[in-house]
Amino acid sequence: MSLQAVVRKDFTDSIRSFTLASTTLLFVCFAAFLAAIQWVPDLYGSSTATTSTLALLNSMRQPTVFMIPLIGLLIAYDTLAGEREDGSLRLLLGLPNARHNAVLGKFIGRTGVIAVAIGVAYAVAGAIALATYESFDVRVFALYTVLTVGYGAVYVALATGFSAAMDSRLRALSGAGGLYALFILGWDVLLLALQLAIYGNEIPEAGLPDWFKFIGLVNPSTAFMHAVRTVIPEYEALTFYPQGSAWYLGDWMGFVVLAAWAVVPLALGLWRFERADIH
Repeated sequence: MSLQAVVRKDFTDSIRSFTLASTTLLFVCFAAFLAAIQWVPDLYGSSTATTSTLALLNSMRQPTVFMIPLIGLLIAYDTLAGEREDGSLRLLLGLPNARHNAVLGKFIGRTGVIAVAIGVAYAVAGAIALATYESFDVRVFALYTVLTVGYGAVYVALATGFSAAMDSRLRALSGAGGLYALFILGWDVLLLALQLAIYGNEIPEAGLPDWFKFIGLVNPSTAFMHAVRTVIPEYEALTFYPQGSAWYLGDWMGFVVLAAWAVVPLALGLWRFERADIH
């Protein structure tokens, strides 16, 4: 079975199991609600974006950071581990089918699921904004939608990598849950603990060093917002990060970090999967 066939089968299975429908419905409700909220905080800097566009991007900023990773991890954590546990993976691999096609096919198929869900939901939100806002920048919102799909794909890759490496749903779910807790809930706590361990209660007069700031950027959620600022300069009005002089603190580094979080776990999961004894 080719890679294309695995992708088609996985996407079709998601339709039959209502994974695509339920995920899309959830995102539509989420995006439509946020489109109805027009609120802009005190901006950190001047911006050329229209107020209505900034209002929608601001409404979506934190919910997107929290919700997209959760959905991406949940729809992909059992793609291989679940089939391995119930024995259906042996059928997939016995068609015959290369193991790397199975891993990549599952990743692409589930990325398709989250891409369709986000695309439909954000189209609904954009339509609401276009019909009800005094002014709305369709181009900016379209770019933000594409970047959000990429952000979701990163977490699908993380979950698929875990699913390929683990032999049970429970272990894959534990790994995915641990990643979510680390990136969304624990990263700032770890940064604070590191700061206290090195500098105590007093921040150096010259500020925190650039390498310390980079650790904050390594979080994929923070990297996503840096990536958005690269493509949509207006987004900088809604975010604030400590400035640094190092080249690796540029907003473009957000794309590099996101790519690394997608490629490395997927590659490690594939490496482990290639060597696993599938019963």
